[in-house]
Amino acid sequence: MNYEEQLEEGLALLREGDYDHALDISRQLQKMEPQQADGFHLEAMVFQKLNQWEKSVKGLEKAIELEEEHSGYYNLRGFANLQLENLEEAREDFEKAIDLDDSPAAHRNLVLYKIMSDKGNEAISYLLDRIKNNPKDVENWILMGDLMHRAGQSAKAKTYYEQAQKMDPENDYVKEQLAEI
Repeated sequence: MNYEEQLEEGLALLREGDYDHALDISRQLQKMEPQQADGFHLEAMVFQKLNQWEKSVKGLEKAIELEEEHSGYYNLRGFANLQLENLEEAREDFEKAIDLDDSPAAHRNLVLYKIMSDKGNEAISYLLDRIKNNPKDVENWILMGDLMHRAGQSAKAKTYYEQAQKMDPENDYVKEQLAEI
């Protein structure tokens, strides 16, 4: 099996939840092509599924050394750092991912950083700006609904969830949130 086929198999195993086998493949990829970031990236994703955040950060550091212009690596490392409560490192990674390609996932994670850093008002302002500039991104509407719901403002939360539902009528999470309100 060639490198690309092994990578696809490793990713499929990760999606299926066969983390041990996916981890084995990540290590095989690292040996086959030590100058490619894919094996380290796969390893880091496995460790995130296993909640082994420090190991995920190490794998992503290696991936970034090999491919420093890949926003997804910074976003994933930022998320791992967020879990480790390395908040400033997380913020730097999310901002780098945003600088590289305006990553929507990194924008969402930056909002989580702001919440975890007790900057709730900044998170709300940031999300409102994101909604204003990109009203078709359903995830921003959902995040704003979540923020309002957690703040005890159910009526406001409901309006954000209803807008998200108009945009994505099959979204199970939105349906659950609306049922709770």
